Amino acid sequence: MIELITNGMRENVVALIAHGKVSHEDYQKVVIPAIEEKIRTHAKIRFLYHLGEHFTGFSAEAIWDDAKIGIEHLTAFEKIAVVTNIFWVKDAVSFLGVFLPCPVRIFPNEDLLAAVAWVNCGLNEVR
Repeated sequence: MIELITNGMRENVVALIAHGKVSHEDYQKVVIPAIEEKIRTHAKIRFLYHLGEHFTGFSAEAIWDDAKIGIEHLTAFEKIAVVTNIFWVKDAVSFLGVFLPCPVRIFPNEDLLAAVAWVNCGLNEVR
């Protein structure tokens, strides 16, 4: 299951928290509409994805949906923050982040507030 986080976020930020297993339906009903709505109203968007302690994984279709939305809107992202303590996710984000045209940072779950601050701050601010 995925929920939108709106408290404390800039208008151009899509912030999500994942609980349990993330499915194709989560992407179709929450993630994709949220990203596409922000892209319609902002030239560039920022993305925060929190895979918290209750996150258990992605379905194969959800992984495909994530890849498709990322490729389709590759240049729409201004910043990406991923918050997780899951090693394979950190490794995957570190690897893929090299190929993205925007800053990508990984934060441990205990630094969620730092991730929120970073994704909300200006590009020239060094938080």
